[in-house]
Amino acid sequence: MKESNEELQKDVQDAIKWEPLLNAAAIGVIAKDGVITLTGTVDSYAKKLEAEDAAKSVKGVKAVIVKIEIKFNSEWEKKDDSEIADEIIKAAKWNWEIPKDKIKAKVENGWVTLDGEVEFNYQRQAIEDLVSNHSGITGVTNNITIEETEDQVEKEAIEGAIRRNWFIDDSNIEVHVSNHEVTLTGSVESWYERDKAARIAWDARGVWSVDNQLVVEYGYEFAE
Repeated sequence: MKESNEELQKDVQDAIKWEPLLNAAAIGVIAKDGVITLTGTVDSYAKKLEAEDAAKSVKGVKAVIVKIEIKFNSEWEKKDDSEIADEIIKAAKWNWEIPKDKIKAKVENGWVTLDGEVEFNYQRQAIEDLVSNHSGITGVTNNITIEETEDQVEKEAIEGAIRRNWFIDDSNIEVHVSNHEVTLTGSVESWYERDKAARIAWDARGVWSVDNQLVVEYGYEFAE
């Protein structure tokens, strides 16, 4: 089945416009053989992430290059780095998923770097989600690690969890376990499947890191 770059471009544009946060955003879309490049400007980091996620959700998208810039609408929206760090710390204290006094946030020119150690990956993801939706930031680097435990990683358990997921075709997914590190190889048909498989692997007890090498290979051929 063949699909033109123009058709894929329109599908991505429609997906972006469908998102409530983005229906008025000035985002450009370039499509070339399954590779999507996003350009333009938005007024928050959350909108930048939303545009990337919307593009990844479209069938036929193999990769997304994000060249979106963040430009705040007014001086009021800009915040001092110390103010951002203080607000993040206060917000984290009210989130039950985030362990207290284990996370450090450094802010430089609006870019937040997270450090620390947590017991589970969902806690690591919770603090990243909290920060990503915070006003005044320009980006996030998540350096939070998972605490080392003696629990053994069960390869079969991860494979079973991926296989049970309704939205993932696991026929071309290989799970490799080395001590506490999991590597996923093979191919899937969408970015959603790729990300979901990694999240499932992260949820396994004893996993310290996940190397997601899954390739998105959709069944479309792109017309010249």
